[in-house]
Amino acid sequence: MTKPSITKLEEMQAAAYLGGGAEQIEKQHSKGKLTARERIEKLLDPETFVETGMFISHRAVGFGMESSHPATDGVVTGWGKIDGRIVYVFAQDFTILGGSLGEAHGEKIARLMDLAYQNGAPIIGLNDSGGARIQEGVASLAAYGSIFYRNTRASGVIPQISAILGPCAGGSVYSPGINDFIFMTDQNSYMFITGPEVIKAVTQEVVDFDSLGGAAIHSEKSGMAHFTAPDEETVFQQIRWLLSYLPSNNMTPPPYVPSSDDPLRQVPELETIVPDEPQQPYDIKSVIEAIVDGGEFLEVQQDYAQNLVIGLARMDGYPVAFIANQPGYLAGVLDINASDKGARFIRFCDAFHIPLVTLVDTPGFLPGSEQEHNGIIRHGAKLIYAYSEATVPKVSVILRKAYGGAYIVMSSKNLNCDCNLAWPQAEIAVMGPEGAVNIIFRKEINAASNPSAVASERTRQYREEFANPYLAASRGFLDDVIKPADTRSRLIQVLESLRDKRQDTPHRKHGNIPL
Repeated sequence: MTKPSITKLEEMQAAAYLGGGAEQIEKQHSKGKLTARERIEKLLDPETFVETGMFISHRAVGFGMESSHPATDGVVTGWGKIDGRIVYVFAQDFTILGGSLGEAHGEKIARLMDLAYQNGAPIIGLNDSGGARIQEGVASLAAYGSIFYRNTRASGVIPQISAILGPCAGGSVYSPGINDFIFMTDQNSYMFITGPEVIKAVTQEVVDFDSLGGAAIHSEKSGMAHFTAPDEETVFQQIRWLLSYLPSNNMTPPPYVPSSDDPLRQVPELETIVPDEPQQPYDIKSVIEAIVDGGEFLEVQQDYAQNLVIGLARMDGYPVAFIANQPGYLAGVLDINASDKGARFIRFCDAFHIPLVTLVDTPGFLPGSEQEHNGIIRHGAKLIYAYSEATVPKVSVILRKAYGGAYIVMSSKNLNCDCNLAWPQAEIAVMGPEGAVNIIFRKEINAASNPSAVASERTRQYREEFANPYLAASRGFLDDVIKPADTRSRLIQVLESLRDKRQDTPHRKHGNIPL
């Protein structure tokens, strides 16, 4: 016969597992959304989840709150495993009070963050919340503050990942905003400070949820979303894929996975992928996929600032980060958004010991009054700062052109890059040959009977004498000029030599990056 105490425990557990009840669960499913517990089950390795705080409930009185005290207080917390490694996870339960964050709800998340921080394991937040619980007033706001403080403290110590799987409004957006990576679904995911109703009341602007803060907006325009997916299950697969490249914390190396791809493999197809003509576009992702293990490349923020490609791959089994100009979009110029995108990714990788490989093919920074007025100087300086500050192994390869300030910014030798390589067709100069000739030989060209012929000949001479990699190599700004086919093998050799790199940093509290 079962003891009454055991029976009571099982009854309370069953009530907790039911969340807000069958009717609320059906509403959740009708919107194409999983419940909090279903999400955790889909994300983690089978039968590894250990829950904490199941019986915690709110302590609020007033506004009818005293009449109901649901278990979990609208958030399921605990730990489990992904590919056998411990992760901490919380999932907000929209079936209970709309997943709103009150004092006890916030305390549960804060306690979980403390555990993740102390034990050196990633923390993953599955967000589905209407925001602060109005009935609890300032206690709800204080709970948010406790979470934000812990997000900041854990930054660069453990990976922090947010999945937006429903509404994420008001104060609840700032924790994902501090996190390292944000995932959203094409449907049902929303992030905004103020919702459509408040905006209409205050400014008379009429805007719907999707156009205000949907996945497309945050992946293409704001840059807040790093990954988007058609459904929740795909999001969980993406999170697992991302974590396969990341260490559990800043004191452990990224996970090595033995590769069957020959580290000395030649890549002759690069000579046809990349056109010799400097102005002809191509897809830099084809270059990356050709040189990495198995052609597998996890691109980050693929729909935002597409003139710069960032992402993770493996070379000879070791995780490597790529930062690459994209000649197939805006000719690969650098602008405000690309600078921000690159700088933040570089700083994340530096914090977690992931080497940086930079592929350079850029005509410079995007000119124009709009860029200047919106602070391209400050934003471009972020990229300089990030590369200069990074102490992980840094390798760059100039594929075709590297002009002006963009040459300096893209992990040049004088930003303390460990190894700078170039292909034979690389052009390194203050500006493109055509522009340089029009300045240097302006009088000669204007005085000529056939100006175009003179300009063409001078451009040819300039390209041969100055816009080539050998002048830079002779000054030590390049370590070597290599054949395109040797790119994979040379990168792996260099990265192997840098694996135990150690670099002292200045004794200071922190620098002051130009935010």
